[in-house]
Amino acid sequence: MRKISFKLLSTLTVFSFLILASCQNKETKEVVEKEVEKIVKTPAAKISAPQPSPASTLIQKVGLTDVTVEYSRPGMKGRAIFGDLVPYGKTWRTGANANTKITFSTDVIIADKNVAKGTYALYTVPNKDSWDIMLYSDSSNWGNPKEWDETKVVAKTSVKVQIMPVKIETFTITFDDLTNNSGVLGLLWEDVYVGLSFDVPTDKNVMASIEEVMKGEPNAAAYYDAAVYFKTADKDVNQAVTWIDKAIEMTKEDPKFWYLRQQSLIHAKAGKTATAIAAAKASLALAEKAGNTGYVKMNKASLKEWGAK
Repeated sequence: MRKISFKLLSTLTVFSFLILASCQNKETKEVVEKEVEKIVKTPAAKISAPQPSPASTLIQKVGLTDVTVEYSRPGMKGRAIFGDLVPYGKTWRTGANANTKITFSTDVIIADKNVAKGTYALYTVPNKDSWDIMLYSDSSNWGNPKEWDETKVVAKTSVKVQIMPVKIETFTITFDDLTNNSGVLGLLWEDVYVGLSFDVPTDKNVMASIEEVMKGEPNAAAYYDAAVYFKTADKDVNQAVTWIDKAIEMTKEDPKFWYLRQQSLIHAKAGKTATAIAAAKASLALAEKAGNTGYVKMNKASLKEWGAK
């Protein structure tokens, strides 16, 4: 009622000014018109208050892929959630307010299906024992689409519900079980956890980068990075030996204990124990000089493991 009264009062005030202006001389009319313009342009008062389901943005690097989630976080607030506030068997916006959005900076694989890089809405169908999780190409909806279009579902999978020993008051999305090539998008609320697994093309992108750099004139850092990646990704260990040895040769005037540490590990993996021990001893000496206790400890452990004297 108060809002209506204020609106009516403002309208009547403007109307009165206009009538007054029409009855006055030119100078008075201009003054009145300016006052009317001020009234019309004055913005309505807006109160700043917290939202019931605050917005959140989550950013995670998975391998070489940036994954961003934008969502609102409703709370339990004494309510039963799944099977009640969020009915079983019904499509849910997976949060509150606008649909939850997930953005991938590269193509990814979900449920054995390639998903092109871009932004998608995240919809779910909760059930007691499992959830259906869907990526929807139209991410501009407030909540669920007015009309569901199955052709816009770019990926869909069913995941099992895991019951947690504690209750999560506020709906939460996490990134779990991260590796260079994969991750799990976790959805937690009440005592329910479900996880959406996805794979990222890290190896493909790294290999393309290595190939491109090696065509030119790679520096010591490039040889080092390529060798360490081959070791970590269980690729051709002999190629890794060649590259790490090249990096060590290029930095012999200013040896680095972390380079030598990796050389020792790569040589050991290739079965070259003698040269692995020599590299570890050199790394140990430099680490001691630099006061890096972490590398000192690691090198001593490796030397003991390899039977060094």
